[in-house]
Amino acid sequence: MRFEILRLDDAQGAATDSLIADAETVREFVEAAARTGERLYIRPCKAV
Repeated sequence: MRFEILRLDDAQGAATDSLIADAETVREFVEAAARTGERLYIRPCKAV
């Protein structure tokens, strides 16, 4: 399954960029964000 990861701006919570990734990559991003305090929004990617 693929997911869309959006990095969120600290000030307004607006998405600054996005990435389509598999579950393993999402796990890596979540672990990194937990270490740094970065805010992410993750949602399943729509099938194309």
